[in-house]
Amino acid sequence: MKQLRVCVVPQKEGLQVVFLSVFDLLKIGIGPSSSHTMGPMIAASRFLAQMRASPHTFAGVKAYLHGSLAFTGVGHATDKAIILGFAGFTPETYDADKANAKLTEIYRTGQVAAQGLGILTFRPKEDLIFDFETALSGHANGMMLIATDAQGDTILRETYYSIGGGFVVTADELASPSATSEQTKLPYPFESARQMLNMASQSDKSISQMVFANELLHLPANQVTAKLSQIWQVMSDCIDRGLQAEGILPGGLAVKRRARAIHASLISERGHNLTAPHVINDWIGVYAMAVNEENAAGGQVVTAPTNGAAGVLPAVLKYYLDHVPNSSAERIVDFLLTAAAIGGLVKTNASISGAEAGCQAEVGSASAMAAAGLCAVLGGTPEQVENAAEIALEHHMGMTCDPVKGLVQVPCIERNGLGAIKAVSAASLSLRGDGTHMVPLDSCIETLRQTGVDMSHKYKETSLGGLAVNVPNC
Repeated sequence: MKQLRVCVVPQKEGLQVVFLSVFDLLKIGIGPSSSHTMGPMIAASRFLAQMRASPHTFAGVKAYLHGSLAFTGVGHATDKAIILGFAGFTPETYDADKANAKLTEIYRTGQVAAQGLGILTFRPKEDLIFDFETALSGHANGMMLIATDAQGDTILRETYYSIGGGFVVTADELASPSATSEQTKLPYPFESARQMLNMASQSDKSISQMVFANELLHLPANQVTAKLSQIWQVMSDCIDRGLQAEGILPGGLAVKRRARAIHASLISERGHNLTAPHVINDWIGVYAMAVNEENAAGGQVVTAPTNGAAGVLPAVLKYYLDHVPNSSAERIVDFLLTAAAIGGLVKTNASISGAEAGCQAEVGSASAMAAAGLCAVLGGTPEQVENAAEIALEHHMGMTCDPVKGLVQVPCIERNGLGAIKAVSAASLSLRGDGTHMVPLDSCIETLRQTGVDMSHKYKETSLGGLAVNVPNC
């Protein structure tokens, strides 16, 4: 086996490794944003649990949104997510019809009925505050939730950060992450790509086999496989819905759904001898666009690793299953486990949050994950898989997050299509080599982190720069 050339890179200060399950990175949720919609809804749910555990009697709740949550919160439905979270909704059990009815009721009455807490005063127009001036120190996606007594005095307060991909932590959790004893029990506790390759070499196992073995610490094998099958089913259903739906996406930009028309055109061209080879890129792209049009409409998607980048992974897996000769549905599990290994490395050592590091952290990480998954199911070695992930991530480096009007539509929908195409190209390039290459994945991930630190906040999901201020009439 050839040695991978590895450069030593500085690691994120204070890094403490924790076990990231594939089901932490690939979560079933709702659009349009994992950090701005799912995260705030989860935070509100956590706050209700904290209130229930308190000896105090509460009369009302309030919420303050800071940073990116304030600047692009309306476009990302953060306000609705907080309201519904206080009303007991969660991403896993979300029902759109019930949610819309509940929103109407809360705006009308100025009250939420929280299980175990009774009726609480919550007037969204007064008690949900978008604070554009105060940035919380822990993360760009910060929120402060408050519970009050009958006199309106604050008797419980908690600061939450939505750190990307639906992950939510309190200020204390962010400041002092707890080390996990589970990590020492894992059969393959790698925290870097270099460790991952060394363990693969020593154990003679694939990356997916090592991740699967780690998952068995929490669930039996049949449940891991069943949950991964469910993840793919939700992804596949999302593609199908997106390829059938028509109309204008909500939010005010009047963006027209295009996936259905493009798909119909591609089907009509099938079998024509004059069809150019590059048209396969249109198939890959339309699968991703279908997912992200569904996400923009607030539909059910899988964070992969975020909602803003939810189309990349399913598009590449759909391409493999429907367009690659001799593909096998039995390899879906290997694809997803391999992708999760790469996503875990990016999240642990850098970021998957657009508000923290720009779109390089979202579509860039998704593309790296998809490239790794595809390379694995096409027979790539662990070294080739690592190379595929690095190629895809490297060529998203520096990409900004600049959603027009704060909506996850422009440039996000097309950007997922291009991220999927890059992933396929990266996997193909890596398979043409033997896994040796100039830039290690660890160095690329560290570069992502450093670039995110240096990037102006205007380009980190605030809609204060880039396309967001240069597209006319928006």
